[in-house]
Amino acid sequence: MSDPSSTPKSMLSFDPAAHPPRQIYKLMTGIIVPRPIALVSTVDAAGNANLAPFSFFAGVGSAPPTVLFCPALRSAGTDQAGQRKDTLRNVEQTREFVINIVNEAIAAQTNLTAAEVDPEVDEFNLSGLTPLASELVKPPRVAESPAQMECRLMQVIYTGDRPASGVLVLGEVVRFHVREDLVEDFRVDPAGLDAVGRMAGNTWVRTRDRIELIRPK
Repeated sequence: MSDPSSTPKSMLSFDPAAHPPRQIYKLMTGIIVPRPIALVSTVDAAGNANLAPFSFFAGVGSAPPTVLFCPALRSAGTDQAGQRKDTLRNVEQTREFVINIVNEAIAAQTNLTAAEVDPEVDEFNLSGLTPLASELVKPPRVAESPAQMECRLMQVIYTGDRPASGVLVLGEVVRFHVREDLVEDFRVDPAGLDAVGRMAGNTWVRTRDRIELIRPK
């Protein structure tokens, strides 16, 4: 931990309007850390399954229980620049999705689902993860995930229409699933959950080195 009394270091300033989105993305993913990972399962209008990870992911509120994840429009430099990714298109078509929590046991398999593949490719087969029927929505859950949230779409907000523009997908959680050995009186054991997160680039992070601070009254 740095000494707060030490001489402040000089700062660099960046105007996002003066740099391409890829450079700004690198800054954001290096600063906004660690980020939890939503492994999002969806189906298209024909019922074909899709599975993809998103690390711009957060809870919003508990009444109603609301979550968000942020798929970006496809980046510049490809023939699909500015187009929607499969997950976003599926959510807009079916208005349902499942967020599966990623622990270290399935981190490598989750990473495989990030591959850019054609829409007809089933990432469950690609990664070796097991689809598990949901209770209230059509997209399957990931059986190996220690916790899953079945969601119905509330709202989609586009922050722009150019390549790499972000999209906020807000969903209401209609069913929670948590492995039985991890929860007691609605409190989830962080050690047992063993969630992992994302840093910048190819770096992921474990959540085993924890500190406790008593919140002031």
